[in-house]
Amino acid sequence: MARYTSGTTWYKGNTHIHSTASDGGWTFAQLAEAYAGEGYDFLFRTDHWVCSDAARDGSDAPLLWLDGIELDGDDGKGSYYHAVCLGRFEGLSREMGFQAALTSARVQGGLTILAHPTWTGNSFDEADRWAFDGVEVYNHVCQWLNGKGHGLPYWQRLLRSRPTLAFSVDDAHIGPHHPGWNGGWVMVQAADLSPRGITDALRSGAFYSTMGPSFLSIDHDGDTVSIETSPVRFLRLVGPGSRGLRIGSFEGEVFTQASFTIPPNWDYAYLDIEDALGRRAWTNTL
Repeated sequence: MARYTSGTTWYKGNTHIHSTASDGGWTFAQLAEAYAGEGYDFLFRTDHWVCSDAARDGSDAPLLWLDGIELDGDDGKGSYYHAVCLGRFEGLSREMGFQAALTSARVQGGLTILAHPTWTGNSFDEADRWAFDGVEVYNHVCQWLNGKGHGLPYWQRLLRSRPTLAFSVDDAHIGPHHPGWNGGWVMVQAADLSPRGITDALRSGAFYSTMGPSFLSIDHDGDTVSIETSPVRFLRLVGPGSRGLRIGSFEGEVFTQASFTIPPNWDYAYLDIEDALGRRAWTNTL
């Protein structure tokens, strides 16, 4: 079944944000005002080791707040991780350790995402160890810090083992040492802008991740995928290993649509577009 449909509203959001509740520089009210001003519809609260409860806040925010948490620590096997877990959680604390907290988040229905694996220095085997639901393919703050914001090789490696979702995020802290925000986000195809609508769409993979370019429509009939996009220089259908199809120009020509026939012997395929500034966007596997 195709992940993407025609005629459904796209909602802009971020799944990795920090506030003054942990080590961020802005309050929830400041974050909501700034992000809403950039067209965001929703944000997840993912402060370090803080079980958020957005519904209890009671504030009249200009966007939808959703709950989450970021866990970090040694997994008991000598490997260090950061993981973003999306959902409403109780009882998670640093004292219980990373592995127990990750297990509890899953039991409580959380969506688990391997955060910035290039920046953390995870190996491919470590990335595969805990069967994360998704992985950050782009982390804006980590790109700012030392150029280690891209996690695409991890996603491609994990796709060899299991279906895995791809997330582009800010990881915004918005302080002197982490000033960046609105540099990586997701666009979600959901039935409505509600906690259930957004989380169900994320879990099903009905979203794309971007650093800037937009997919305006994605039509997939099982054999052929046709897309309309914002102006881009390259459009790619990416398959396993070295396989791929492409349309593009190094001469400055831009494109806004493409159609690809998906080879039947590919284990997976996803779309990758790139604009004139080198910013990219990725669908999940089709």
